[in-house]
Amino acid sequence: MNNIKGWVRLLLVLCTVGLVISLFVPMWSIDLSAPQYPEGLTLLIYPGKLAGQVDIINGLNHYIGMKTLHANDFFEFTILPYILGAFAVLYLIAAIAGKRKLLYIVSGMFLAFCLIAMIDFWRWEYNYGHDLNPDAAIKVPGMAYQPPLLGYKQLLNFAAYSLPSTGGLIVFIVALISVFVCYIEMRQSRINAKRFAKPLTLILLACSTFMTSCSTNPSPIAAGSDQCSSCKMTISDSKFSSEIISKKGKIFKFDDTHCLLAFLHDKQIAEADVKAYYFTNFDNTSELLPLEKAIFYKSEDFKSPMGGNVAAFANESAVQKIQESFKGTKVQWAEIANASHH
Repeated sequence: MNNIKGWVRLLLVLCTVGLVISLFVPMWSIDLSAPQYPEGLTLLIYPGKLAGQVDIINGLNHYIGMKTLHANDFFEFTILPYILGAFAVLYLIAAIAGKRKLLYIVSGMFLAFCLIAMIDFWRWEYNYGHDLNPDAAIKVPGMAYQPPLLGYKQLLNFAAYSLPSTGGLIVFIVALISVFVCYIEMRQSRINAKRFAKPLTLILLACSTFMTSCSTNPSPIAAGSDQCSSCKMTISDSKFSSEIISKKGKIFKFDDTHCLLAFLHDKQIAEADVKAYYFTNFDNTSELLPLEKAIFYKSEDFKSPMGGNVAAFANESAVQKIQESFKGTKVQWAEIANASHH
């Protein structure tokens, strides 16, 4: 038989519903934060329009020579709603017809569309970030302003975060469902299984790579230019600096453990929303140590920027060496965190 299972048909109907919903919610968001905009600026990309603080972002882009953003300049906004609508109909037809061959065709087309869409998005970001007006008020030789395709990137004094929004997550889930149901049906159709095994493996690998790329790595802390997310002062001595990465990929930098703990205490980020903590290696400021690998040493002789007087080290021998110059004690992170509450 060449018919697909009933529960697979139900999943295809859910794909139809999801794609219809994606027509009315933002697909992607680009968030910008800087000292002069503590609340941040957001650019929301819908299937057919732009939203958020578009005018403010356009004003800032003008100073650095970037083109202003207008929905009419993007042909994608003209066709994307129709493409998503067409796929919603195709998934519904595949569910009603219940034929494996149609399932494979629709799923393959949708996965190809997702890949092309991401390439086009990267191309759009590249063009806007590199094609600059030579007569711009602010010119930094060799500087480009291409936002990240996914994750975090520092652009002058702006931290840029590019992440899928509701619609983008729906599209990604539909793609995963497509891969999953094709795999299930191919296993049932032994004749087709070998024929499609290699393409399916490549698709699964691509999806796995995409999911892995969603993770955000720590960002090097630049003394003299980066700003502390808590006290808002410029980080002057990176030896005592640290940062928090949220589960959404946002990075918050601090000039002192005192500021990091104050940031948590003031509920500017919930501890449940923290993905990772990183601390600058006192002996090598270009290295950020994850909390699990950092060894902490506290000394009043450090005179750190905000009086936390805690430094992180990569190994025990480094701690023993620092004891020769700075009188203090080795401490656990739990002790440091608990002390901040008293």
